[in-house]
Amino acid sequence: MARVLHDGRTYHPYEYDSEEEFERAVVQHSREIFGPDTVYFDIKKRLKNENVLTIPDGYLLDFSFQHSPRLYIIENELVEHDPFRHIGQQLLKFATAYEESRHKLKQALSDEIQADSEKRTFIEKRAAEADIRNVDVLLDEVIYGSQAAAIVVIDEITSDLENVLGQLTMGTDVVQLKTYVREGDLIHHVRPFQQDVRSVADDEKSVDPEELDTVVVPARREGFEETFIEEDCWYKIGMASSMVEQVEHIAAYRTAPVSAITHYAEVASIEKYQDTGKYILHFKEPAEEIDRIPLPDGHEGIAPQGRQYTTFARLIEAETLDEVFP
Repeated sequence: MARVLHDGRTYHPYEYDSEEEFERAVVQHSREIFGPDTVYFDIKKRLKNENVLTIPDGYLLDFSFQHSPRLYIIENELVEHDPFRHIGQQLLKFATAYEESRHKLKQALSDEIQADSEKRTFIEKRAAEADIRNVDVLLDEVIYGSQAAAIVVIDEITSDLENVLGQLTMGTDVVQLKTYVREGDLIHHVRPFQQDVRSVADDEKSVDPEELDTVVVPARREGFEETFIEEDCWYKIGMASSMVEQVEHIAAYRTAPVSAITHYAEVASIEKYQDTGKYILHFKEPAEEIDRIPLPDGHEGIAPQGRQYTTFARLIEAETLDEVFP
């Protein structure tokens, strides 16, 4: 069983007494889990008063993509629950209720924003930065102007969960929040929502997340030759649902001994890959070979260990790998 060693102390896995307790942890740490560009709405009680029959655990307003704010349905779950009944069916119900209750949802979110001066100030500022006239127009855009998408926060990601999510048509992201305890002291381990996307928007970065249109994937020799080259695709890629709409190119970083990006392809379509909750990218044409983009001398630590995003312009102009990524 995994343990966490911190400051000379050993923490053991913590078992939540109930889903409500887990949900309180999510709400308490929502900015760390979802990022500083988000607002979490814990409004189940308010929606019950609006006679909305199927109510998720919360909603998330995400400004990570400055000019394209997004609203997500939030479902907080424990792994001990049946993933099909407690997650798959719930998300389907939420999506249906979302379509049928947009007006009530908008009113509930609007009331919550008006009642919370901190939320209101933050959202008004972000709306202005996105050239959106006011909060009312913002809510219209995120509620009526896009399809429902969801985020599942769970204490452990399992193959059963991925199987269920792989069968859903709505965009669904998963965040794993694991908690450990020592003498009543709790610590949490989480990979924040869209961390690989938002990292390019750090203070010293020069690329806006909305400009990202290329995914670079590490490829060993066998997979590169058999799939990237012979099958004109690349599969089982875990991607944020927001990036499915943006990625237009894929590039292969070939692991040692090549240690360089050597090929890219234009993406024709992105689909769910079987029942994995991950994606397959189909190429428009066979992958094109380019001049090697190698690791710079003495910088082996920057070699991609998983997917990384960039822009096609940076990829084509780069001479070494450190110039590819923002």
